[in-house]
Amino acid sequence: MFYQRFTFKIIYRIALIIGNVLLLAWIIGDMRLFFNQIILSIIFIVQVVELIHFVNHTNRELARLFLSIRHSDFTVSFKENALGKSFQELQESFSEIIHSYRVVKIEKEAQFQFLQMLVNQIPIGIISLQDDQITLINPTAERLMNISGLKNWRLIQQLNPALAAELEQLNEDGRKLIEVKLRDENKVLALDVSTMIILNKTHKLITLQDLNSEIEQKEIEAWHKLIRILTHEIMNSVTPISSLTETMQSMLMDKEGKQKSQQELAEETISDIRFSLNTIQKRSEGLLDFVDNYRKLTRVPKPILQLVHLTEFLSHIEKLMSPELQRKQIQLTLTIENESLQAKIDAALIEQVIINLITNSTHAVADSTDKIIQLKAYTKEKHPVIEVTDTGIGIPEKELKEIFVPFFSTKKEGSGIGLSLSKQIMSLHGGSIRVSSQVGNGTSFYLQFKS
Repeated sequence: MFYQRFTFKIIYRIALIIGNVLLLAWIIGDMRLFFNQIILSIIFIVQVVELIHFVNHTNRELARLFLSIRHSDFTVSFKENALGKSFQELQESFSEIIHSYRVVKIEKEAQFQFLQMLVNQIPIGIISLQDDQITLINPTAERLMNISGLKNWRLIQQLNPALAAELEQLNEDGRKLIEVKLRDENKVLALDVSTMIILNKTHKLITLQDLNSEIEQKEIEAWHKLIRILTHEIMNSVTPISSLTETMQSMLMDKEGKQKSQQELAEETISDIRFSLNTIQKRSEGLLDFVDNYRKLTRVPKPILQLVHLTEFLSHIEKLMSPELQRKQIQLTLTIENESLQAKIDAALIEQVIINLITNSTHAVADSTDKIIQLKAYTKEKHPVIEVTDTGIGIPEKELKEIFVPFFSTKKEGSGIGLSLSKQIMSLHGGSIRVSSQVGNGTSFYLQFKS
């Protein structure tokens, strides 16, 4: 509609100019109409100027629109109708564009404020760098690095040279666990550096996580579990010893609290005393065994790592365990994904771990219809893995969370150090041990080693 009105007014003005030119051409040279010629010439100039002004008004309005968008100034108004209704539709369109940009800016600002609030609430330090300028930093990062209000990375490097050196070693991308001294306090930090390119500009994102509180919490939980189990085991031994000692003392005293003579001790009393002493001896030996098992946990030798062919290694364990398993009518199968599969391990220590897992599996399958234990070796994510799977009764979820805790055992006669010792050995190898189990569907243990 605007275009039609605009075109009509352009044609109308051009027609007037042409009419004026034709009239001027008709009277030109007639000296009697000299003043008419001057008036028509002035009218012609005015018409041309007005036409140019009329046409350029659109350009001026567009220039105002683009300038306001460029400088994010959305307060400009396009409601003037100085040139009449022909420009009303254009001005309304410009006003709608400005309004849309204003809404987008408000939404963008709201999203930025929300993101800023979210970043500030995250308990992980976040720093975003563009060259040496900090474009984003949250309060957690400022607290960890003991800085406030700094926007230049070089100044932060001067204040925290040790931390800056660790970050520079990670280059563009990488993760690392370090221990640094910040504000006269040793802290364990998890560093993560990643680089991205946005609008042809390189941005480096650095995250810092203080692990001290998490580590301390886990240590406290581990100590609580250990103390609870130690207390339980010690009380189980000390309580009957104390009770039997008190009983024997009462047997050796008369009603007046005086010690009985040898003649006053009946044969039955002497027999009871001997039984009590025998029980005290057994409980004392049990307590000594418990202490000895604790010493084993704290004296695991450092692994001597060598490249071992797993086919030969596991075949040796299979031959070693088969006679005992056959006697118990348990089938042991060995599956190796690649005959040339190797792992860097201490053969003696890992053999101890696998034999312990197979021994546990023999107890698990004791009451099963299909008594099968599978020993497997394969590669997962470029890491050698040894798997011990059985068809036993499985482990309840509640116990599954506790099986690696020292002295925790699902068997009445178990010492509770086998799996915790196995976990410690795997940790010394730089590997891991994990378990998956379902009640009634068997259990699988996975030993994963460094590649």
